[in-house]
Amino acid sequence: MTSLSSSPNPSFCSRFWSSALRSKPLAPPSGGGAVRTNSGEGLVRRLGLLDLILIGIGASIGAGIFVVTGTVAHDAGPGVTISFIIAGISCVLNALCYAELASRFPAVVGGAYLYTYSAFNELTAFLVFTQLMLDYHIGAASIARSLASYVITVLELIPSLKDTIPSWVGHGQEVLGALSINILAPVILVLLTLVLCRGVKESSILNSIMTVIKVLIVLFVIIVGAFKVDVSNWSPFAPNGPKSILTGATIVFFAYVGFDAVANSAEESKRPQRDLPLGIIGSLAVCIVLYISVCLVITGMIPYKNIGEEAPLAKAFTAKGMNYVSVLISFGAVAGLTTTLLVGLYVQSRLYLGLGRDGLLPAIFAKLHPKRHTPIHSQVWVGLIASVLAGLLNVRVLSHILSVGSLTGYSVVSACVVAIRWKDKTPSTQASNRRISTRAEGIICLLAVAFSGFAGGLIFRFGASFLFVIIPSVFAIFSAAALHLRHVYTDPPGFSCPGVPLIPSLSIFVNMFLFAQIHYEAWVRFVVLSIVTLGIYAFYGQFHANPNTANGV
Repeated sequence: MTSLSSSPNPSFCSRFWSSALRSKPLAPPSGGGAVRTNSGEGLVRRLGLLDLILIGIGASIGAGIFVVTGTVAHDAGPGVTISFIIAGISCVLNALCYAELASRFPAVVGGAYLYTYSAFNELTAFLVFTQLMLDYHIGAASIARSLASYVITVLELIPSLKDTIPSWVGHGQEVLGALSINILAPVILVLLTLVLCRGVKESSILNSIMTVIKVLIVLFVIIVGAFKVDVSNWSPFAPNGPKSILTGATIVFFAYVGFDAVANSAEESKRPQRDLPLGIIGSLAVCIVLYISVCLVITGMIPYKNIGEEAPLAKAFTAKGMNYVSVLISFGAVAGLTTTLLVGLYVQSRLYLGLGRDGLLPAIFAKLHPKRHTPIHSQVWVGLIASVLAGLLNVRVLSHILSVGSLTGYSVVSACVVAIRWKDKTPSTQASNRRISTRAEGIICLLAVAFSGFAGGLIFRFGASFLFVIIPSVFAIFSAAALHLRHVYTDPPGFSCPGVPLIPSLSIFVNMFLFAQIHYEAWVRFVVLSIVTLGIYAFYGQFHANPNTANGV
């Protein structure tokens, strides 16, 4: 005791590392008959397969179609279609990894955070949570402001309201340069928060209705627009070369990220082990088809230089004299952004719920309403943060630091598939004299794949010879081959990601390659937030976390 009291720093450091390296035991998946329904303290299982697919579509189809297509088309031209295909393929790789983990883990909230907690350690899981959560907070505020602007645009279709609504109501009005006042965005967030607080069934019904409406509108736009396509507008297909297409893929990648919302619905799914993989892959497949179809139509209707950046679909149909379709698109945008925002708020509250249960955040986040069975405190918290950001800040200025959390989180999820499949997580007695354990060797190989992807992305970004891109690619191939040859992998119950460890390794490489293409400010944000997270964990999380909690199982 004397040595501990006389040297508190080593004691603190040793406790920090022992806590940081803890992992959550992987419990077997809960069967459909063993889960709670309407009793107990857990969330209520009310979501079927169709609900899960609609949640995934609702989270994805929004700004990707109604805004991002025009922004990327200005640089990539008709090649924006290839950008969506590349991003879609990358997300398919991520979705396969998500699907396996969703079917293998107990049907509780947590998603990427829970997978990381079990596959690696507590600190890495907390870092994944904070990076993803900042993406969600800023993204929700940004979508709320865009939705408010579209609502005002729809209201101004009424002749008596045209040009009479002040800009500070919905479009935003700059104040003192740093602030941008928007009244309608927080109001929308409050209304959606109230819907989510009432219960998952009520919010699922609203999401289903709005998602069906926007998908029907998008299908109508595709069919009508197909008759106005002029194939000469597709030439040249890549006016600014292949680099603009790949850079566009890094932007449109984030139009697909709604499928992780399905994984975070595990505790409210009726048959999670069967429905979660189908919901993840099914919703992503629908989104890929819709995105590619819209890109082909819009770039075929008018020259890519004439496509509007803020309202590309509406401008394309207006240019063809089809104003009635433009009005319909405005209603579709309102529906699309509403569901994207609704699902985003839903996912955030479930992640806070998971960390509250595990003790990494205060227990108030884990409390459920006794009748509604919803995490009402977590839901109000995320609604409050989004409302403040959306009401006071021009979050478009912050948009370029978005999605760094999604790319890193997806990379870690892919690594989780590999790590959990390893037959032995601890060195055997036969390997006790090895200088490095088999598990540590595998983690080094996974890190080598990630850094190779980032290095290849940097080389490509700064315009070096393509031969230099091959070097890190070859290094990643050797690392993936080492993972394949030097480890034994078990066959998981339920859905199985094919080609482990090669498919997850490819997913990690592509994600980190795209990570290298984002703005410098995003890298700074990643480092700063990681430091802040370490501080929170060191002075709060490590003392309150309990990895052995059932997390609602």
